[in-house]
Amino acid sequence: MQDEDFSAFAELSPFELKDKLIAVAKTESQRVMLNAGRGNPNFLATQPRHAFLRLGEFALQEAERSYSYLNSGFGGLPEKEGMVERFESYASRFSGDQGISFLRAGISFVRDQLEMEREDFLFEMVSAFLGCNYPVPPRMLTHSEEIVHAYIAKEMFGPKPASGPFSLFATEGGTAAMTYIFQTLKNNGLIAAGDKIALGTPIFSPYLEIPPLPDYALEIIDVRMDENNEWQFPDDEIARLEDPDVKVFCLVNPSNPPSYKLSDASLEKLADLINTKRKDLIVVTDDVYGTFADDFVSLFAMCPYNTLCVYSFSKYFGATGWRLGVIGLHEDNAIDAALAGLDKKEKDLLDERYSSLTTDVAGLRFIDRLVADSRAVALNHTAGLSTPQQLQMTLFALHGLMDLHETYKSAAKHLIRHRYRTLCQNIGLDPKTGSNDVNYYYLIDLQQLGEELYGAEFAKWFAQDQRGTDFLFRLARETGVVLLPGKGFEVIDASARVSLANLTEAEYAEIGTFTRRVLDELHTDFEKEKG
Repeated sequence: MQDEDFSAFAELSPFELKDKLIAVAKTESQRVMLNAGRGNPNFLATQPRHAFLRLGEFALQEAERSYSYLNSGFGGLPEKEGMVERFESYASRFSGDQGISFLRAGISFVRDQLEMEREDFLFEMVSAFLGCNYPVPPRMLTHSEEIVHAYIAKEMFGPKPASGPFSLFATEGGTAAMTYIFQTLKNNGLIAAGDKIALGTPIFSPYLEIPPLPDYALEIIDVRMDENNEWQFPDDEIARLEDPDVKVFCLVNPSNPPSYKLSDASLEKLADLINTKRKDLIVVTDDVYGTFADDFVSLFAMCPYNTLCVYSFSKYFGATGWRLGVIGLHEDNAIDAALAGLDKKEKDLLDERYSSLTTDVAGLRFIDRLVADSRAVALNHTAGLSTPQQLQMTLFALHGLMDLHETYKSAAKHLIRHRYRTLCQNIGLDPKTGSNDVNYYYLIDLQQLGEELYGAEFAKWFAQDQRGTDFLFRLARETGVVLLPGKGFEVIDASARVSLANLTEAEYAEIGTFTRRVLDELHTDFEKEKG
């Protein structure tokens, strides 16, 4: 094994390298493969799914009322008048049912907390399940947006007061949100080839891989977190954002893979710089892991004028297959201001691009341009996330809003943090959890761990000749464990990312044991080379 050369794979995206590691683990290892590479959770929220199914059954009954005389599996559009009473009659047949209890609570909640008319809300949800109409408005269904808006405000703003109204665009997960944002920034002349984009690194690998693509050809500026200070931004790194040539700053908070949220001090320093010296800076904050953090506050709340918020329901609700995400943008924002400030030539080009949508292109907001560009403008009238997806997203958001005692949230946090402790203990490390630690992932710094276990000379040897990649392949081949390389997320030291969301407690104990075993074997190789 030690004579094989895996350096050719070192530059692959971590998610492409994962497939190579899986192939090795499946064919070479004598054990069952343990894939801790991808962050797909093995837990999920059941109550909003029960509600989806019960609402679906009711929706079909509503559809069948329209053409019941045909008696041939033929249905029609639901009728709004009297729907609440018919739902109560339907619900009375299922006393104690989880889905019905959730729906009744949700109908009560939206009336009491969001001042919605019960019939309007229920009619939109029933129609959404049936998928019998195009999404209208295309950006997001009216009641769905209001409910998800309340959820985003609760989870992203923490104790901070609302900083003005914001709009949401429902997307096919956070990945679609990223794609649409880069695409529309370019289409509207807000980024161009050769422009600088700052990335808060380490960061989710697509943020590293999209800017250099020929479509964008952006120059990446690293704003690097300090591993020795809970992965916070040092002052001199934050100062790099003062460069007026930096057009966009992208941040994942809590971070991926270190899995630390920004501290209050870091948030204040970033916000102070952006709100005073860089009022023109476009900020994209990807806050998918914020719901696992304690007392989380997003840059979306701290810098509302500058910030696009990306949030995905995939991780917290165990819904990666549903593809549910949103982009949030405040009504008063720097991006629309930048569009207004474009020169006449660029405005004329944009007038031509969006002329089929409106006679007032100058008044077309950036968030609505995102929607149009997602369907090549010409198909804007058929844009939008499918209505059944929007229904499930709305039910997830209601679940978060109605988790008043944080029962679900506490269980999710406890689960991943206990797995973290188990992993560390079996590697031989003392588990340490600070106030900013989230623990959705654990980044094993192999060089630092090697130095702690075997000394500085071994750590120096390990850092040479792509031994971090060698470690991953050796771990996969000998033990069946698949981890991702930290290098693919712009981590400097040789390291491995462990997802703490997708395996059992016992399996994390095995991963810890196997990780230590392979490190011990590498140390033996080191000793042999020394003679």
